Amino acid sequence: MLTQYIQAAMQKATFEVFQEDGSFYGEIPGFQGVWANATTLEGCREELQSVLEDWILVRIADHLPLPIVNGIELKPQEEVA
Repeated sequence: MLTQYIQAAMQKATFEVFQEDGSFYGEIPGFQGVWANATTLEGCREELQSVLEDWILVRIADHLPLPIVNGIELKPQEEVA
């Protein structure tokens, strides 16, 4: 399910080219703080996915909610004492 979630989120990614230097910027709407910048589009996609994966892990570790993407909902498990 995690792979499907990541793939669905990446499908929502938007990319733009900075005219000043020709680098690429990408972000995923609804995923605050998840963005990347690289010299190539493929590099930007790879970096964005890496940032997304880390962001998901941090939110799960901190028991924070994650956005629902295409009906896919990841819920952090409650801590068991």
